[in-house]
Amino acid sequence: MEGTAVLGRLNWHVAEVADVWPETGRVKTLALDVQDWPGHRAGQHVDVRLTADDGYQAQRSYSIASPAGGPRVELTVERIDDGEVSPYLTEDAHAGDRFELRGPVGGYFVWDPDPGGAVFLVGGGSGIVPLMAMARQRATNHDAVPTRLLYSARSWKDVIYRDELERYGKRGDGLEIVFTLTRDQPPDWKGYSRRVDRELLSEVAPGDLALAFVCGPTPFVEAVAEALVGLGHEPSRIKTERFGPTGG
Repeated sequence: MEGTAVLGRLNWHVAEVADVWPETGRVKTLALDVQDWPGHRAGQHVDVRLTADDGYQAQRSYSIASPAGGPRVELTVERIDDGEVSPYLTEDAHAGDRFELRGPVGGYFVWDPDPGGAVFLVGGGSGIVPLMAMARQRATNHDAVPTRLLYSARSWKDVIYRDELERYGKRGDGLEIVFTLTRDQPPDWKGYSRRVDRELLSEVAPGDLALAFVCGPTPFVEAVAEALVGLGHEPSRIKTERFGPTGG
């Protein structure tokens, strides 16, 4: 994996869609067969490039959802209505379709199986994707790292990987799942019902925090990182990845 974070050294690969399935009303996962794929680490991302018949190209970055070592590369994509790439990936892409993919990119925001203490994963919206890759890697490796995942979504129907996350939370292997729903909650909801703030983080963040991984929209990530530092956690232990209000 040497040099995978240096974009200039990466090549474009042909990715063929093997399968597509829905995660929520606006989110789908694509399983890809990628020619000459060099392998990746949980938490990395790729660049996707589409080329129209007239030669016009559009490019966006997406986190990898699958753990390392699997037979395929999985991308989970939220549809951005005015986007140039996500509408195709979520509405038009079918098995057998091909596009270009470059990566893996990034060596900073990646799963560490031996961080020296508890790991805290904090995701907002589709920011759950690289964190899910980490949770899957943890399960695949049978890592014993105490891990807590806090996921903020607008409503229960907007929770990506909902069933899988619930299963992970019941495994009893040291991975705890905490949800907060910011806009709408089911009638029998017993979880948090507010935005992630300093008070909520003080209740949920592990006291013996070794590493925190925070991913989501830029305002969410900045607020969470600032709150964690304010609670006394070392800035060097807080790793962030963010995306803007547009993209796709």
